Amino acid sequence: MSERGALRARLELLAREVAKFGVVGAVGLVVNIAVSNLLWRYTNIPTVRAGLLATVVAALGNYLGYRYWTYRDRDKSGRTRELTLFLLFSAVGAVIETGVLYVATYGFDWNSPVQSNVFKILGIGLATLFRFWSYRTWVFKALPVEKPAPAAEKPVAGGAEGFLKQGRTEPVGRVGADSVRR
Repeated sequence: MSERGALRARLELLAREVAKFGVVGAVGLVVNIAVSNLLWRYTNIPTVRAGLLATVVAALGNYLGYRYWTYRDRDKSGRTRELTLFLLFSAVGAVIETGVLYVATYGFDWNSPVQSNVFKILGIGLATLFRFWSYRTWVFKALPVEKPAPAAEKPVAGGAEGFLKQGRTEPVGRVGADSVRR
């Protein structure tokens, strides 16, 4: 495959991964916003805490989507490590997401339902960039590319043919009658 073809194939795989990540994320976004709004409307939980709880609920669902759909072809050998890293990076994403909502709510006193939703979505957007990078880099690691097994060593042919087949820089000596001194 040419270098251009290899690049195109890699970009197509990345586009497919981004699309799957986006679908799972969109479902998570709907869950996150729905849970946030339900908590804001029907409970007395403060805005930022309700937003954080909604993020946790969405993250649990997202893990299932990422593991079993987006990254189903990735390494599954270290589930404990994977889940630990997922929770760690999700927590960092939650800090980013909730931090935006916190600054808007308590820093600027922008806490109407519309403002809270706008800043919740803005925070989710920023956190999603971080999550995409961290999940694909550290959590759902790609399986190593299998290299073809080395071919069994064949007897070295003599002359130019042996030289070309072996890829050596010096000629291969002939074995047989020609190599015997007379």
